[in-house]
Amino acid sequence: MTLPKFILGDNTDLPNAIFVIHTEFPMFIINLEDDEVEWLEDFDKHDEKELELETENLIEQATAFYDREVSRYED
Repeated sequence: MTLPKFILGDNTDLPNAIFVIHTEFPMFIINLEDDEVEWLEDFDKHDEKELELETENLIEQATAFYDREVSRYED
């Protein structure tokens, strides 16, 4: 199965939370309500350097994905 790079998620236990799941390295879930990030994998020292460089970019991509998806629902 091929997964999309980003997937939207929600949960009625957290009605204000909007989750975007990033399925590629580095895998994470971001809650767009408060920008809290939960990493779904462990990192070694080499990965941490790459992660620092990519984190801001990936969060911007996740937010843009959410905005795009919402605009499609509105159409």
